Amino acid sequence: MNPPSATTVDWAVPDASQPLAMPKKADNSSLFADDQAAASRAADSAAAPADEVSNFETALTELESIVAQMEGGALKLEDSLRLFERGVLLTRQCRQSLETAELKVRNLLANDGDAATPAN
Repeated sequence: MNPPSATTVDWAVPDASQPLAMPKKADNSSLFADDQAAASRAADSAAAPADEVSNFETALTELESIVAQMEGGALKLEDSLRLFERGVLLTRQCRQSLETAELKVRNLLANDGDAATPAN
């Protein structure tokens, strides 16, 4: 008989009277969950201001495009209503972004004022 080589594969034939069972998959999801969550939070907090500004700019650009299309007057009523609805959503999104930015500015100015006030 030839010795097994690297290309030889021994296949075990299962007993036909027994049902086949798939091996259980190990649950490794929580091994690095704390590290992943911390890294995700750090990335989110660092990227959030840039994303918020980018989202505002994107929404505003789309809104300007919608206004130009609607002012052109060549749209069918159905298209105008669809664009109007999208414009309302974009306006709300822009307003929310501006309100969030205003709140951040107020908080920064308030914190700056607290730091400038000497303690007694």
